Amino acid sequence: MAVTFADGDDSEASPVLEPAPGEFRLWPTVRISALFPAQADPGSIVAELSRALDLESGLLRVREVADRAWEREWLRDFHAMRFGKRLWICPHHEQVHDPQAAVVRMDPGLAFGTGTHPTTALCLEWLDAHPPADSEVVDFGCGSGILALAALRLGARSASCFDIDPQALIATRDNASANGLSGSVRLCASSDAISRGVGLLLANILSGPLVELAPRFADIVRPSGALVLSGLLEQEISEVRRAYDTWFDMSTFGVRESWACLWGRRNGRPGD
Repeated sequence: MAVTFADGDDSEASPVLEPAPGEFRLWPTVRISALFPAQADPGSIVAELSRALDLESGLLRVREVADRAWEREWLRDFHAMRFGKRLWICPHHEQVHDPQAAVVRMDPGLAFGTGTHPTTALCLEWLDAHPPADSEVVDFGCGSGILALAALRLGARSASCFDIDPQALIATRDNASANGLSGSVRLCASSDAISRGVGLLLANILSGPLVELAPRFADIVRPSGALVLSGLLEQEISEVRRAYDTWFDMSTFGVRESWACLWGRRNGRPGD
């Protein structure tokens, strides 16, 4: 059996943003799809779901679908994507034939980050436009590890990856292994283990944590090092920029579908 939850009104009025570990968020109106074994009785399923969910049976629909390799079915609509000039995120079932391409192999998984969301796409485009040659990189809130792996493909020397979700660290470890980059990736179960004096810090998280972490990021990034922030909405740009202006010369890299990406250079003033 497999169950899928989706926005019942297909609107962006009530977005479900990245949940905390163990948290399960839903939309105000939810559409649920479920797959059952072929031998299951449709009438019994409808009756039981109607009782369990306290719904009129007329709201429930049943249809027969042909059996497929469901564990791979969801990959049909996931294709190789290019970000900027050289950087590609490519599922394992496809190939990129450009010999100059910097390719990260990645299939969608439990952890956030495949390049399809605007916040991730903006960070990837920034990396392609500013290759972190021989830099030590921090991916703060690494999710799938996509930003760290992209940075390594574009010339970074090493990447420290941190996330509050243990599943993200597992996904990052597995994706690094699949790309032959395990030796360049350092998994940090605690933020205290993150390297200091790095040349680039990437953080694709929400605006609240970004504001709170400004002094911490100032302590991590070396003078003249770069900072890339995403996960904030366009109307939150001013608030986030104010939080960083003491330590970084910030500017907006891009806005897409109301999501924004900021970046800046670390100035010479010490962090608090």
